Formats: sequence, C-alpha cells, structure tokens
Amino acid sequence: MTDWSESTRAAPVSLRRESLAAKALDRESLLRQLDWVLVGAVTALCVIGCALVWAATKPQGLGSSYLKKDVLNIVIGVGLAAVACLVDYRTLRAYTPVLYGASVVGLLVVLSPLGQTVNGAHSWIGLGGGFEIQPSEFAKIAVVLGIAMLLSEKREGRAEPTTQDIGLCFGVSFFPVLLILLQPDVGSIMVFGFIIFGMLALSGISGRWVAGMLVAAFLGILVIVHLHLLHHYQIARLQSFEHLDSKNNASAQGVGFNQAQARIAIGHGGVWGQGLGNGSQTNGQFVPEQQTDFIFSVAGEELGLVGAGLIVVLSGIVMWRALRIARLAEDRFGMLVGVGIVCWFGFQIFENVGMNLGIMPITGLPLPFVSYGGTSMFASMIAIGLLQNVRVRSVR
Repeated sequence: MTDWSESTRAAPVSLRRESLAAKALDRESLLRQLDWVLVGAVTALCVIGCALVWAATKPQGLGSSYLKKDVLNIVIGVGLAAVACLVDYRTLRAYTPVLYGASVVGLLVVLSPLGQTVNGAHSWIGLGGGFEIQPSEFAKIAVVLGIAMLLSEKREGRAEPTTQDIGLCFGVSFFPVLLILLQPDVGSIMVFGFIIFGMLALSGISGRWVAGMLVAAFLGILVIVHLHLLHHYQIARLQSFEHLDSKNNASAQGVGFNQAQARIAIGHGGVWGQGLGNGSQTNGQFVPEQQTDFIFSVAGEELGLVGAGLIVVLSGIVMWRALRIARLAEDRFGMLVGVGIVCWFGFQIFENVGMNLGIMPITGLPLPFVSYGGTSMFASMIAIGLLQNVRVRSVR
C-alpha cells in the first residue's frame, strides 16, 4: 500500500521533469535560440578576468576579496542580462524614453553633492557600504536605444534618415555628452562619439553627413581645449603617449609613467608569460590601477603573448557575433541596437588595449568583461542581453 502511494506521488514529479527537459530541447525554446558562441566567448573573458583581477590584487593581500566581489559583479550582471533578454526588445523600444530620462537624471545626480570623485574622476554616486555606481555606463545603453528608436522610424517615401531624424539623434546625445563633459570624463565622451558616428554612418545617411560629422568632431575638440573644459592632468594624459619614450615622461613623476610601466610589464611576459601570480612588475605594483584600466598589462606579463592574444581573439569573437546578430535582425531597430553595441565595445576594446601598448592615450576606459568594476560589468552584460534578445526574436 505504501509503495503504491509513493509511486503515484513520484510519477507526476517525474513527468514534470521530463516535460521541462523536453521544453529545453525543443527547437523553439529560448535556450536553443541563444547565440552560444557569444555566450562562450563572454564566459571565457569573465573567467580570465577573474583570474587576472586576483593576480593583480594578490600583492596587496586583497586577492580573495577582489575575486569574490568580481564574481558577485558577474552574477548580478548575468541576472541583468537575463532580464534584458527576456523582455521583447520591441516592447522595450516603447520604454526607451523612460530609460533615457533615468540615465539623464543619474548623470545630474553625479554633479550634485551626492556625486563622488574616484581616481580623479567625478563620475560616481555613492550608495553606502563602499558601493558606487557610474551612471555614464548606463547612459551608453540609453543613447544606443534612443538613437536606434529615432533612426528606425519610417518616413514615407524615404529609405534613408531625414535631416530631422539626424537632428533628433544629435539632440538625444547632446544632454548626456554635455553632462559627462562637465564631470569631465574624456574616455566616456570618446565612446559616445564613436557610438553616434557609427550608428549614423551605418543607418544609410549620405557621405556629406559623414564628412560633416568628422569636421564637427575636430572642431568640438578644439572648442573643448580652447575653453579649458578638461583638467590639466587630462590634457597631459592625452599628450603623453606622443612622447612615451622620453625619460622625463616615463619617470615616476611623468604623466606617461603608467603607460611606460605597462609596456615594460607586457614586454616581460614574452610568448608564454611568467605564470599567473608570478609577474615581477605586477607583484611589485609598478603599474597603478592594474586590476582595472591596465589589466591587459597583467595578462601580457603573466600569460604572455598567448594569453593576451587569447583575450583579443575572444573580444573579436564577441564583435563578430554582435555584427552577425545585427545583420540578421528582422527589423531596423534591432539592427541599429546591434550596431550601437558593436561600436561601443569595439572602440572601448581598442582604446584599452591600445593605451596598454602605448599607441592610444590614457583615458581610464575598462576592458569589457575583463577589468574589475561593477557598473561597467553590469552595463556590458545588459548589452549582451540585448544582443541575445535581438537574436532570439530574429530566428523564430
């Protein structure tokens, strides 16, 4: 009697498990339609990033603490990516003005007494308990969605964006860029500029608009410098890579010290590296901010050309899959969201790796999925969730 009753209770549980497994394996299931190559590349970058964050902070005796925080940031980021993937991006489009407004409010709060300065940048909001957020990272998502929404609006009788569309795109971008300029955060401004230029250039505008944007960008740089909107140390950083090899510039007092030490660390790594946790430059803490801005130097020294090259290859795979998702998107909005994310990641990866190698100026931009940093990880993961969102709705 007891055996029979237990078996009848167990049967529905077994059937439910089989049903869930069948749904997961079904061709129409969400899991089957995800871009698993993109998932794999991002996962590998996060794993490598955790190892490098531990190695970079181990000499300070904080390796375990930073590693736990980095893992927590990744877990939270994956949760945010899941939400960004599950909510249909076509529905999300309707809430873009709300998201944009929230991002502008966040940037305004940074300029209020609630804003905090971290590592020389007044770009953060303190949440208490040692936690801070950087609203400019979320503003990247808002601007990508805002421009995609405007450029995907259908204009009767026209295939390319109208002058009104382009003007609205510049208007949407103006307030976030202005507020970030007041912080000032040079790196984020450069990312925004590349996002705006890339999305407009690939939306079908004429060549004269592309040329006009390049001229406007050049004039904008002159105006920023002429009006002294940047601090002296920021201008010195932008100029330092031109004279990186000079003795004064590479000295401990020179503005090019960080970049020079990063190049030395990468050179020490050779082909195979000195081993994780064994880098002499890293353990000596010669490279400041080596768990964030200069984490690529840790990879170069301790994992060598092979390890650093793997990071570049994995980042390239992320870019390739994002471009593929944009190309296969079923509507213009999805395509432009993908293009915006590609421009964002592409420039930020090139800038971070470039400043470690001495071919780009120091701007403080983290390496996506690798550098330590909560807000950057959250925003990057949301971007991956949006890419998967477009992918899932395009293959059905």
